[in-house]
Amino acid sequence: QVQVVESGGGLVQAGGSLRLSCAASGSGFSAFVMDWYRQAPGKQRELVAVITIGGSTNYADSVKGRFTISRDNAKNTVYLQMSSLKPEDTAVYYCHARRLGPLSADYWGQGTQVTVSS
Repeated sequence: QVQVVESGGGLVQAGGSLRLSCAASGSGFSAFVMDWYRQAPGKQRELVAVITIGGSTNYADSVKGRFTISRDNAKNTVYLQMSSLKPEDTAVYYCHARRLGPLSADYWGQGTQVTVSS
């Protein structure tokens, strides 16, 4: 069983920065694709950023150039560095771990609130 726990959310002014962390317990972290999602009030959960097992990354158009996802396999942790934050980035941010292949599984964190004031 894998547990993922997010941290680093908070209140920030527009134009500011935050770094979210997601720590995963258990073994095999390096074999997981890691994603960050977010869900704003009244909206569907949306994919923000992905980092593959090999370290390739992909981003939603709305955050390209402002957010950076990275991973530290030695620490079982994935990060989301968020810069030039906008009020529309306000949401609960969720970490998601996906193991592919015959032993596929996925795990969600409880979420961390990010609020960007104008």
